[in-house]
Amino acid sequence: MSLRLVIVGLPSSGKTTVFNALTRAEAAVGTYTAAEDQPNLATVKVPDARLDVLAGIFKPKKIVPADVQYVDVAGLAKGVAEKGLGGQLLGHLAQGQALVHVVRAFEDANVPHPEERVDALRDIETINLEFTFSDLGIIEKRLERIKATIGKTRGPEREANEREAVVLERLRGELEAGTPIRAVELSEDDRKILRGFGFLTAKPLLILINLGEDQLGEAGEKLVAQAREQFGGPQVAIDALAGKIEMELAQLDPEDSAVFMADLGIAESGLDRVIAISYQLLGLISFLTAGPDECRAWTIPQGATAVEAAGAIHSDLARGFIRAETVAYDDLVATGSMAEARKRGVLRAEGRTYIVKDGDVIEILFNV
Repeated sequence: MSLRLVIVGLPSSGKTTVFNALTRAEAAVGTYTAAEDQPNLATVKVPDARLDVLAGIFKPKKIVPADVQYVDVAGLAKGVAEKGLGGQLLGHLAQGQALVHVVRAFEDANVPHPEERVDALRDIETINLEFTFSDLGIIEKRLERIKATIGKTRGPEREANEREAVVLERLRGELEAGTPIRAVELSEDDRKILRGFGFLTAKPLLILINLGEDQLGEAGEKLVAQAREQFGGPQVAIDALAGKIEMELAQLDPEDSAVFMADLGIAESGLDRVIAISYQLLGLISFLTAGPDECRAWTIPQGATAVEAAGAIHSDLARGFIRAETVAYDDLVATGSMAEARKRGVLRAEGRTYIVKDGDVIEILFNV
């Protein structure tokens, strides 16, 4: 599965700068007007040092990391949800597996803030409210349609409409009370009913505070702590980076970048950190396949079984699954080869229900 993260924020939040940093773009891709619905798109490879180590063992023809797609949509002006998010824009937001909200904390006299004063906590609240208004609008419209048609339906169709209305009424109450859908306890049946709506407050949310260089260190940490206290919750992660600096770092070669980062006290690149946080937020892990043709990382949900991992590679492997030859990455590196791992008893034959662990190196045996 390819991870799709949608970057949102108020105008002048620096979200396109952050997009450029995360995707290592050469320069700003342009500015938006509020009417524009076409996003910037970029796919980046997920950094995984384990692949390079495996490549040293297997000498493959190619190395294939997992990838992440970033989508940078138009700035969300305050009040936009009350007018209704544009169809295309809402569609881009709904298709993301998670939303990355870039929040401005930096001061720049040349880039005026839409609210005239920089206040990161206020801006987080503003976008949270816009998402809430958007979801409430969708719920209201759907409830109106159900109400208009329910009297004309009978049997299972009517029962399904009634069940849907009950779930939506409950969510409307939660949203009006300030609770996002991601924080509401829902049964599996409830989730099936809601699957097609693409509610924005149901999506995992990474709030990324965009700092100025003068805010690196204690000032930035204090702001992140305040944001976590005020806006933390289920499926919400909050962190910070300096978007402008990260964009400059992204354009340097690795050696110069490492020196620059050390000078500024930046321990990890924004790209690496955001991907790691996103995986954790979404409950994703990577398993690996390795051989003379390729060494490759595959992204699956935490808790996925061996047969589900096989399906991530190809549906034929899941359909004809026999077993998964599995060895932990550390054990494979310690033994130096699959043959030696087998000889030492750390290469295991696992069945369909085996729960795959992060870093498992797997070969699927199948028959179709």
